[in-house]
Amino acid sequence: MSDSPVSSSSPVTRASADAPPGGASRRQVLARAGSVGAGIAFTGALSEVFAGTALAGPRGGGHGRAGYGPLVTDPKGLLDLPKGFRYKVLSREGDPLRSGEGPVPSNHDGMTALRGRRGRVHLVRNHENRVTATVPVPTVKGLTYDPAGKGGCTVLTLDGRNNVLDERVGIAGTAVNCAGGPTPWGTWLTCEETEDKAGTNGYTKDHGFIFEVDPSDPHRSGAVPLTAMGRFQHEAIAVDPRSGIVYETEDAFERPFGLFYRFLPKKPCGGVGSLRAGGTLEAMRVPGVPDLSAVHETGRSFGGVEWVPVPDPLAAGTPIRFQDFGPKGITHAQKLEGCYWGDGVVYFVSSFARTKEGSARDHFGQIWKYEPKRRRLTLVVVFGPSTDVQLPGESPDNICLAPSGGLMVCEDGEGAQHVFGLSRKGQVYAMARGRQNIGTPQKPEWGEFAGVTFSPDQSTMYVNCYTPGTTFAVTGPWEN
Repeated sequence: MSDSPVSSSSPVTRASADAPPGGASRRQVLARAGSVGAGIAFTGALSEVFAGTALAGPRGGGHGRAGYGPLVTDPKGLLDLPKGFRYKVLSREGDPLRSGEGPVPSNHDGMTALRGRRGRVHLVRNHENRVTATVPVPTVKGLTYDPAGKGGCTVLTLDGRNNVLDERVGIAGTAVNCAGGPTPWGTWLTCEETEDKAGTNGYTKDHGFIFEVDPSDPHRSGAVPLTAMGRFQHEAIAVDPRSGIVYETEDAFERPFGLFYRFLPKKPCGGVGSLRAGGTLEAMRVPGVPDLSAVHETGRSFGGVEWVPVPDPLAAGTPIRFQDFGPKGITHAQKLEGCYWGDGVVYFVSSFARTKEGSARDHFGQIWKYEPKRRRLTLVVVFGPSTDVQLPGESPDNICLAPSGGLMVCEDGEGAQHVFGLSRKGQVYAMARGRQNIGTPQKPEWGEFAGVTFSPDQSTMYVNCYTPGTTFAVTGPWEN
């Protein structure tokens, strides 16, 4: 990678030449071949995932092809994109925040783009910082939960041309802020992916909560843990805009694996601060299915899904996934990650499952669909190289709907790092490739992508490189 620093004022850069970095890996085969729709490494009814969503119109995916052409090499060594696309570096770890509160924190993770006033966009960005973080989120009076916590969120305010107007702390003193999700009232729920209690790792307060961040005025949301929503290793959330029910995923690292939750708020869709009023936390039980990894047939549905009250949401003595849910037990799944709402249903991602780590069956990623009105759960998509290990499609993590009517997926695995597009017909294409080598010339490594999201007008894809923390705005012929 380039040793020269890149500031938030760096000019727009066009992709220009073609050459893949590093040694061969599963991921790199697609890019080296210059492939567009290099084969279906996914099975299942992908059209069902996109049907009825705001982005599922005839744009992009209706011309019998997938993708935007082969990736071309960025001469500045930051981000490879298809021809005709360009990026702008909005923010980079270690640079000064425009607010003067301190440096831009490290470990850029989950992110959302929310509509602001007068055509502005608010980017709310998580920082998955642990106590060993290189650059912690600066502590700010009124926005700091636990002074010993190094994680939190920052907020970038952009104009219509993706110029950074402001960059400041949204919340500080939290820990391991991984993902989260937007609310219908224009805020961000940031999730702590940890269960550490006060006294552990130097923390002065318990962690493992969800916090609300108001990008237009962070002091209005403050640094208040939403304790009724549970204390566990949170990953992502999705809100039903009609009922106000919040769905939550748990990315637990060891058996028993995480649960899929729903939170029934006392004040549904009540605006900033309404979730502080509390509510009821429940966990999903699929009758006869103790482990979702055991299911491998796409289209397989389970009716009569049950929701069981969580005995102790604060996990004062026992982590929730270990608690007693009665003689019928509860349904677990390894690596529950992304979660999003569309067309009256909630989708959630299991990034992978491994029998050697305790799952019932191996898989390379799943997308599940839950229909609240029918109380029905369906396995919609299965990821992975089931027949050809050279195909992409392993370990989906952050995921979002794209202007083409398909998905953008940040993979979380080894080797070269890509944002992959997934067309409505199930074709895979490379949308972006990271070029910042955080290893050595002999053994190169690249920081994973995270937080992929689109601007409210669909004209810009925003995405983070986790390490070195870098936030990109990508524009180009999305309509093609």
